[in-house]
Formats: sequence, C-alpha cells, structure tokens
Amino acid sequence: MSALLSAFAGLPNAAEPVSGWITGGQPTEQQLKAFKAAGGEVVLDNRDPMEPRPFDEPTTVRAAGLEYISLPIVHGAVTADTMKQMHMALQRLEGKKALLHCSSGNRTSAALIPYPMIDNQMEQEDAVDLAMSIGLRSAELMEIAVEYARRLGV
Repeated sequence: MSALLSAFAGLPNAAEPVSGWITGGQPTEQQLKAFKAAGGEVVLDNRDPMEPRPFDEPTTVRAAGLEYISLPIVHGAVTADTMKQMHMALQRLEGKKALLHCSSGNRTSAALIPYPMIDNQMEQEDAVDLAMSIGLRSAELMEIAVEYARRLGV
C-alpha cells in the first residue's frame, strides 16, 4: 500500500486506481492533513457545493497547503459535458498526487472511466470493472461515462 493510500485509512472506497491518485468518499480533516504529509498536492472534489459536509472542506484543504478543485457531479444532472470537464481535469492532474472524491466514491469512480479508456487505451470492460472495484454503483453514470469515451472514438 502506498503512503498516499495509507493516509486514507477508514475512507469509504479508498483506492489508488492510477498511481498517485486516491479515489473514495468524503475525507476527514485528519485524512486531508495526512494526505498532505504523505506528499499529496491536489484535492478534486466532485460533491455539489450544496451537499451537507462535516466541515468547510475548501478552507481546510487550502489551509493544509493543498490545491482545491471543485468539479461537481450532481446526481440527475450529469451530461457528456460533465464527463469532458472531469476528463480534462484528470489530464491536468497527470503526474500530481491527487485525491479525487465525492461522498461515497460512486460519482468519482464513474467519472474516472473515460480517462483509462481514452488516455491509456484500456478496454471498456476493464475500465468499468476498475470503476466498480473502487466504488461505482450507478449504471446511469457508467453509461454516460462510457458513451462520452466512445464518442471520442475509443
């Protein structure tokens, strides 16, 4: 287990599907500090800013010396454009140590699907299996992600 992943002991659906990228559910303030101490650089938050949270995450992340990116994936309002924004954000995170999260890992896992399919030529079935192994539970989100990747000629 990497030092980055170790920082998230107890995090729902914590996984490291791409080296240096941790995915999962809502982190605690302590986990964010441990992530920074382990070399973490960026937190990409897929939660809607209106979702209830246990603490002020943007302020806590920035206070810890981490970059904070809000890219909401809102249930019932996810489109191909949402997947495009997430895919472009992931491309910018290449080589950085990042935490990608929503409340449980479901939305983040779905939005990760196009990245390995497009950028790493991973087969669709393998990308979906990976997403399911790290917290994907929504067939609807999976279909939107796969369709986005397919439209790009994968």
